[in-house]
Amino acid sequence: MEEFLQRAKSKLNRSKRLEKVHVVIGPKSCDLDSLISTFTYAYFLDKVSPPGVLCLPVLNIPRTEFNYFTETRFILEELNISESFHIFRDEINLHQLNDEGKLSVTLVGGNVLASEDKTLESAVVKVINPVEQSDANVEFRESSSSLVLKEILQEAPELITEQLAHRLRGSILFKWMTMESEKISEKQEEILSVLEEKFPNLPPREDIINVLQETQFSAQGLSIEQTMLKDLKELSDGEIKVAISTVSMNLEMSRIELFPKGAWLVNRDTFQSRNSGSTCKPGTSVLHCTLRSLQRGKE
Repeated sequence: MEEFLQRAKSKLNRSKRLEKVHVVIGPKSCDLDSLISTFTYAYFLDKVSPPGVLCLPVLNIPRTEFNYFTETRFILEELNISESFHIFRDEINLHQLNDEGKLSVTLVGGNVLASEDKTLESAVVKVINPVEQSDANVEFRESSSSLVLKEILQEAPELITEQLAHRLRGSILFKWMTMESEKISEKQEEILSVLEEKFPNLPPREDIINVLQETQFSAQGLSIEQTMLKDLKELSDGEIKVAISTVSMNLEMSRIELFPKGAWLVNRDTFQSRNSGSTCKPGTSVLHCTLRSLQRGKE
């Protein structure tokens, strides 16, 4: 995987004129599941695509914003995936490639392009979306990682190494943790068992879950504003845009450490810089912070 990521980044930097490019891109949330799925599916495409097609995993955020995703960055470091090999949205001109008829796109973790990328819809050739491909009940919903893994096991099982299995397994477990379901769904359990039978030397699930829990709510190195922007969600009716951020923490900690003097407001210029085409009147509060008391794993 590391060799593929390094090679892809090198080809992108060296090539003045790209021929055919197949981009795999996830949502702006840049969660671990969509990110690992993006890397893995691009790696798979690189192995099975015809010669002359450059397959690239692209993170759907500017490089400067990756600092917000502390748990994702930490886990990627633990998995020895170097940040220097990542390709970010501001490092490749997808619109130019599309205008030249050279672009194909696979969407991972969702079926909707960002508003600034709507003109790329004609280039979308595949969508890997757990919401569409799973049971409507969230308890039985699969992850992007499990859907990608199933396809690779069917089409090219020899590509699944122990290292890749470790990463996909961690991603699937992390997705289950964030869904706050008591039990892993039957479909997820089935795919995890396939990996564990194929690679019996994988670390125990409990060890992986403990590491993931330690990093899930970590915000080391982030300012208050960065912490709130990290999980920013946008709602829009076409004219008005509202930004909502969820900060995960212990309720008592929120009273003492984060909000001693009331709510924090993020500057409207910061919001506009993250949301192309958004406009706010001067003095407008663009960010509402919702607190959740998350006791899971801390009791």
